[in-house]
Amino acid sequence: MALDLKHPGGFDALLGHEILELSEERATSQVRVGPQHLQPMGLVHGGVYAAIAESLTSLATNLAVMDEGQVGVGLSNQTSFLRPILSGTIHAVATRRHRGRSTWVWEVEMRDDAGRLAVITRMTIAVRPAPERPSADGGAASDAPPV
Repeated sequence: MALDLKHPGGFDALLGHEILELSEERATSQVRVGPQHLQPMGLVHGGVYAAIAESLTSLATNLAVMDEGQVGVGLSNQTSFLRPILSGTIHAVATRRHRGRSTWVWEVEMRDDAGRLAVITRMTIAVRPAPERPSADGGAASDAPPV
């Protein structure tokens, strides 16, 4: 079963994270703000922005490295909050700044519906060999013949 990177499910589905564009150089997404995204003061919780950035850049990195038997996972997330978003939609644009052998660096800008910059994130993604997935019987699933 192939992984659908544009519809990853899991936490992204819980967050309402909609992937709009996904390439190894640029990715875009959006989240429609609901009460579940707000902290007690009525602003979008900072963790929502950090999650959007990590998910979007991990997915875009994986698009490029999965066929090479590798995976991209979050290594560092530096998120700066510039202006609050209280409602509407969070619009995210990720731009790759560095593609290395073992790390990729992305910049993510998040804007409100008026196009005002609200958040900037610098995201570092670690590129590592893909782990073996467990099989239905609990052992490692592999296409290789047994030794």
